[in-house]
Amino acid sequence: MVAVIKTAAGVTNAIHYNENKLKQGTALLIHSSNFAKTTEHLGFTDKLRTLEKLMALNERTKLNGVHISLNFDPSEKILVPQLQKIADSYMQQIGFGNQPYLVYQHHDAGHPHIHIVTTNIQWDGTRIKMQNIGRNQSEKARLQIERDFGLVKAQSKQKQAEMIKPVNVQKVQYGKSDTRRAITSVLDAVLPVYKYASLPELNAVLKLYNIKADRGAEHSRLFDNRGLLYRVLTNKGEYAGIPIKASQIYNKPTLDYLEHRFVENQQSKQGHQVRVKNAIDLYFKTNRTHSMDDLMQTLQKGGIHIILRQNESGMIYGITYVDHHTKCVFNGSDLGKAYSAKQVQERCDPFAHLHSEDAPQLKHANEKINPNATAIQGEIKEQAVAISLKEITNALLTIEQELGLAAELKSEEARRKKKKLRHS
Repeated sequence: MVAVIKTAAGVTNAIHYNENKLKQGTALLIHSSNFAKTTEHLGFTDKLRTLEKLMALNERTKLNGVHISLNFDPSEKILVPQLQKIADSYMQQIGFGNQPYLVYQHHDAGHPHIHIVTTNIQWDGTRIKMQNIGRNQSEKARLQIERDFGLVKAQSKQKQAEMIKPVNVQKVQYGKSDTRRAITSVLDAVLPVYKYASLPELNAVLKLYNIKADRGAEHSRLFDNRGLLYRVLTNKGEYAGIPIKASQIYNKPTLDYLEHRFVENQQSKQGHQVRVKNAIDLYFKTNRTHSMDDLMQTLQKGGIHIILRQNESGMIYGITYVDHHTKCVFNGSDLGKAYSAKQVQERCDPFAHLHSEDAPQLKHANEKINPNATAIQGEIKEQAVAISLKEITNALLTIEQELGLAAELKSEEARRKKKKLRHS
């Protein structure tokens, strides 16, 4: 079993998220605890108001919403009564046994899992401390529950990562499905799982699914009002169809929500840079010839996507790495100078600085690999070498001419001295 605990400002988004799954038929409300009504008689207002009433007792605590997922091995077939007992046991062991909480069973992934929504504000207005709760109370509860219920153990980090993979969503194809529903499916899979610390980093992941989060141009009304749109992209990266406002999406992935995630993710992705750096270094050490296309293909086989940022003329000015194993997103500068866009290009092509105007040849590097790319780069290198040899030849001729002139001057000076000595 793997437990994932998330905190947020309020419970509205978490409840909307799970209730939307109910509407879609991919989830069931299987249990509740410490509510005035039984589970089957709870309406949406009952769920929300009970939790909000508690949160109102402590206005100083900003992160008062708690959203937990308990994930089980794909091989396990756990019946609802057992899931109810597991949820109660877990909540009791982490100190939330007296809190009102809702338990939803989800059916939208390759492994069994439940979601629990609650608050850390207690009936007396005090808060349950969340610091290190995942590493301490939750980890102890996980081990105990695995023993008590005979569950498959998830000791290794690799095993835990496999068990909490997001649903295998497909690229959004404009016109083939409802735009809002398609965007929501991707956001549900990406936002809670990947560790992105800025909008460009998030967009590096979303681009893989033909989606972009857009704040609009700086100083525009959308930008100044802190609005956010989600747009569908074509395979060429162009906008398609009408954008959807973040506020119109069920789980409300607004700028405020994302900025809160940015802060959390900045800390949680620390220490995961090494895997990406090692993969890049290994490529350059074990391959005689290098190219950006080949580097991208090689890393992708290891679960790392390279996203190139290019201007309108195709010039590469930035690089982002998306590691699907650790779910971390890094800008090249996060990893160090050697992994920046400029340095990686030069490591792939030592002559890159001599023909930067030819960078448009890499314009479609994020799409299907151009079979002629290697030949094109070879021609560019030959041209660059020819230019370099010409410059060297000219320089040598200039030096030779200067040396010849210097020798003539030296001979002339010697003749003058010799003549002067004879006359004296």
